[in-house]
Amino acid sequence: MRRFGGNELVVATHNAGKLREIADLLRPFGILVRSAGELGLPEPEETENSFVGNARIKAHAAARASGLPALSDDSGLSVDALDGAPGVHTADWAETPAGRDFAMAMAKVWERCEAVRAPEPRLARFHCVLCLAWPDGYDEIFDGIVEGRLVWPMRGGNGFGFDPMFQPVGEAETFGEMDPARKHAMSHRADAFTKLVAGCFDKG
Repeated sequence: MRRFGGNELVVATHNAGKLREIADLLRPFGILVRSAGELGLPEPEETENSFVGNARIKAHAAARASGLPALSDDSGLSVDALDGAPGVHTADWAETPAGRDFAMAMAKVWERCEAVRAPEPRLARFHCVLCLAWPDGYDEIFDGIVEGRLVWPMRGGNGFGFDPMFQPVGEAETFGEMDPARKHAMSHRADAFTKLVAGCFDKG
């Protein structure tokens, strides 16, 4: 497994919430984190039907364009009652002509669960795949998961995306209600990051 040896890393995202979470997780390593958006890099089209495939597209595009190692995250919500949807299309469910509307997307998920008369608890999980890619085309892949249930109405103003309707197993709060540090400690992204750090990073 290849170790990360530099002090600058591009995070292949234009999502401010995702960038904040990743920057927080990388802070102990003293790495300068730049986003693809900050560098003016275009967003590549995500044409794969898996989290791994789309993570690779984003990381390699950013690494090639910047000449720096790049880290991408492809993540999403999978609902048992909806046969794993929205899954890799999680962000697409929030798209509107005016930008992404996750309140609308959460309502859509709940309405579809109602339409199929999904029993309670409405089980779901967040998946996260991280791809760390280098400009020479090499990459490492790490995946993470957190199990939970859907709640309605949505609760909490923290987090982003579908966090206000997702309650992790064993917790009384949704990700939207949790203190960000508490969420970071148990999230799907944290699970994947633990594996990334063990494989590729050295604490200073």
